[in-house]
Parts: sequence; C-alpha cells; structure tokens
Amino acid sequence: MSLPVLGLPVLGAGGWGTALAVNAARRGPVTLWARRPEFAAQLAQQRVNAAYLPGVPLPDAVRVTADLQGAVDGADFALVVVPSVGMPELLAELPRTLGVVLCAKGLAPDGGQLTGLARAMGFTRVAVLSGPNHAEEIGRGLPAATVVASRDEALARAVQAALMTPGLRVYTSRDETGVELGGVLKNVMALAAGLGDGLGLGDNAKSALITRGLREMRRYLLALGAHEDTVYGLSGLGDLVATATSRHSRNRAAGEAIARGEHPAQGGKVVEGLRTAGLLDAWAFSHGHDLPIVRAVARVAAGEWTPQTGIESLMGRGARAEHEG
Repeated sequence: MSLPVLGLPVLGAGGWGTALAVNAARRGPVTLWARRPEFAAQLAQQRVNAAYLPGVPLPDAVRVTADLQGAVDGADFALVVVPSVGMPELLAELPRTLGVVLCAKGLAPDGGQLTGLARAMGFTRVAVLSGPNHAEEIGRGLPAATVVASRDEALARAVQAALMTPGLRVYTSRDETGVELGGVLKNVMALAAGLGDGLGLGDNAKSALITRGLREMRRYLLALGAHEDTVYGLSGLGDLVATATSRHSRNRAAGEAIARGEHPAQGGKVVEGLRTAGLLDAWAFSHGHDLPIVRAVARVAAGEWTPQTGIESLMGRGARAEHEG
C-alpha cells in the first residue's frame, strides 16, 4: 500500500499526534491535521508544537493543515489521534473507505471499544495502536516499541511499514481487544500509582500496585475475549509499567495532583483515566467482576472518597490466596 502524495495523514495535533507525525516523517511525507485553523497556522509557521510537545521540531517532511478532507484525500489509511471523547465526531467526518488506525487509549461514550464504534459507523478497515509510548521520548527518537492490532492483516502491515523507524519498533497483532483495552486499563492503574506517589506511599506500595493492577487487567481483558499473551505484552504489562512509573505519564501525574488536593487537569491535556475509571467500574458492577483498584480510583476521581479512603479500601480487603479467582 503506497502513501498518498501529500503524505500519511495524522489526524490530531496534540502531543501524541505530533510525536507520531515526527516519527513517520523519518520514513516519508506526513500531513498533520489540526482542527483549529489558527493552531495549524501557528504550527506551520513556528515548526514546533510548544503547547503539547515542546522542544521537538517538526521535520520539513511534515505538512500542517486544518483541511481535513484535503489531509485524507487519496490516503489508504490515517492515524486518528484525538481523545476518545472526540473520536465519534471526527470519525463521522471521514470517508468510510478510509482505513482508520485508532490511537486513543479510552472508551467510546457507551463504554464500549472504539474499534467497535468505528465499525458501527461503517468503517470496515480498522486498527488500533498501543504500547508503552510516551510522546516526549518518541518525538526525540529514543528507542521504543509499539503494537498495531487489526483483523485486517494487510492494514496492520501497512501501518507497521509506515511507522517502523530506527527509534521505533512496530509489532503487529490480531488481538484488537487485548491491545486496545490494555491501553485503557493501564490509565486507571497509572492514576492509582500517582495517588500513591502523592501520598508518599513508597516503592513497596508501587510494586504491589503494578502487580495487582496487572491481575485486574488480566481479569478484565480475558473476560472480553483478549488473548492472555497480550496481557503480558507491550500493550499490557509494558504500557502499565511505563505509565505507572514515568514522569511523562499524564495519568500518573493527575493522580499525584489529586492526592495533593490539586486539580488533575494539566494545561488543557485530556486525562483519559479519569473518565475511563467510572466506565470500567460500572462495567465491573453490572457484570459481577471484582476490580478493586478500578473501584477505588473511580470513587476518588468522582470525589466520593478521599485518596486515603481509597488506599484503606484496598488494604482492608479480606485475606485470600494470591492467585484466588
């Protein structure tokens, strides 16, 4: 599959979209789309996304535009890099013949998968991209790896070819559910990790949280039909470790801010885990699944519990065997 004359479309000029555009530009031309014309003009002139990815210049191969239809004209597929809440609106504006690679780590408005939403809207060629991928590092070309998952093997391989660079290894997978939802769950666990950091709970608590958080991720992913190998892969364990420990993690930082009594929003950036926690908690309740970390984060995020109450709810649970359930 060849790229269009104007380059691979990257739809969304936040930090992650910009980093993906910069990385793809190491392979060929890229069209980076921003919804606001004034922002697109600023990026085109200044050649750096100071608001979302400071210090990373846009290569000459990156063309910036606010013309959505012009950005995707002639393209075989596009990277859709907007927050999950904005995904339905953007998908509605795209031609259904376009392959869509969903790069948000969140859920659809009804709590379902974004891949399912895309197919319900008439897209037949759908993929999802996820992994331990901090925009700040990928934009600078530091070594990283990611996974593109799709039922359409040709689409997955085309995305792999477009994004594989000396600094980014791209693996393919057919497990859309596991790859997509691993990225969703890890955001909630990163919020929990941030709460612990903000409360000064230490390394033992962080290690226990990551381990038990992975257990909850496994329980949820397998219930929805994911493959167990994916749970322990880049989009599961890999992404969990990165977001629960890194200074770059938006969700971890939001949890830390909440623990300090501060507002979790950071410069207008979307914190996916805040919304996701409530959706996952509702799913667990309605389906009879035990996701205690998710429940605690959801309660704290909603303002129903204090961070300390959330910790007490986890530490005060009844005794059991480690691998029970």
